Amino acid sequence: MGGDGTLISVYPEDLTFLFELDKPCYCNLKVVNNSEHHVAFKVKTTSPRKYFVRPNANIVQPWDSCTITITLQAQKEYPPDKQCKDKFLIQSTRVAASTDMDEIPPDTFNKEVDKVIEEIKLKVVYTVPSGSSDDSGITSLGSRSFKSGSDDLTMLKNASIEEIQTIHRLKDERDNMLQQNQQMQRELDVIRRRRSRKSDTGFSLTFAAFAGLIGLLFGLLMSLIFSSPQAAA
Repeated sequence: MGGDGTLISVYPEDLTFLFELDKPCYCNLKVVNNSEHHVAFKVKTTSPRKYFVRPNANIVQPWDSCTITITLQAQKEYPPDKQCKDKFLIQSTRVAASTDMDEIPPDTFNKEVDKVIEEIKLKVVYTVPSGSSDDSGITSLGSRSFKSGSDDLTMLKNASIEEIQTIHRLKDERDNMLQQNQQMQRELDVIRRRRSRKSDTGFSLTFAAFAGLIGLLFGLLMSLIFSSPQAAA
């Protein structure tokens, strides 16, 4: 397991979900391009029906980064032995700068002799709110830090542990919803660009056909003009 490779780094190294029954959980993953090349990546998981990944593939420009939002669908029961055995795999490889970010070729991640495919494996960790009856059976990574203003600090200082965790969970859900909305907006923009390209292609073909027809009519007209004196003679 590890979050660093020659081409990309992945943060965090473990996917941690604040697990609650009958509620979706969210986790953000940051992919950083460590190279001067354009790098394509693809996300795979051993349980594709449980997780919703956006984007599940993308191209990161040199020294740039990309944030992935992973949603764990609402679960009806805890995993066996209260431990999650799901795994994620992130494949990455160099691509040409001209590669279309909206349509990554399907053979991009095929392992060939002259192509280097890097792989980073991530494990999934479930945590539960402190005080829950199921807390003893699930791995906990400790309390999370809060970054807020002085008013928030005062409020947190006077709040109970349960209230603090509820506030933190609501903030996480709000941030994840905002990121999902932004991602959906980007996907809508991609669809608009694709439709625009198709419209431009249709216009070009129509214009070419129209220009050809005009040329044909012009040729017939000139033929009639030059043949008329000869007929008269």
